[in-house]
Amino acid sequence: MKKVLLLCFLVVFSTTFYAQETEAKIAKTEKAAQLKKEKAAAKKEAAAAAKMEAKKAEADAKKEAAATAKKEAKKAEAKAKKETVKAEKAVNEKKGKVASKKVEADAKKEKATAKAKKETKESAGKVVEKAKKETKKGEDKVTSKSKKATTKVRETSEKAPKVADKITGEYNGKKVYTGPRGGKYYINSNGNKTYISDDK
Repeated sequence: MKKVLLLCFLVVFSTTFYAQETEAKIAKTEKAAQLKKEKAAAKKEAAAAAKMEAKKAEADAKKEAAATAKKEAKKAEAKAKKETVKAEKAVNEKKGKVASKKVEADAKKEKATAKAKKETKESAGKVVEKAKKETKKGEDKVTSKSKKATTKVRETSEKAPKVADKITGEYNGKKVYTGPRGGKYYINSNGNKTYISDDK
């Protein structure tokens, strides 16, 4: 019986001894697990912080890129406006030059036409004066000849025939006809034949 009691005490003591060891082990494992948890939480926090920083950096980069893109677009737009203004000025200057050239050409044309008109008027005036002089000379000659050579006119009471004779000239502004026998006559205001004699 002593042996059994001894054995029971041994079992009780050994369990408590082993129980203390297991508590220490459990405490250690709990501490290790807690450390692991803390490390994992720290890692998670660090990863989350890194993600946040990366997102912030990305957002900042996007904002900066957008701002620089806007600035560049504004610069390009301003440059394009300046170039269009320059181009419009150049076009307006060219138009002005073309218009001034056109005005000069029109003025030259007007001068040339005025000069040509003046010259034609002068030459026409000269020609008219010459023609007047020549007609006066011709009229003077005709009147002098008619005064010199008085032609004998014989009037008949015979009415003009219906058969047309040949017209051979003019006498005192009237048509002179040649009859079938060679006689020359004209028709007076009464409608009668007036013969012209060839005697001078």
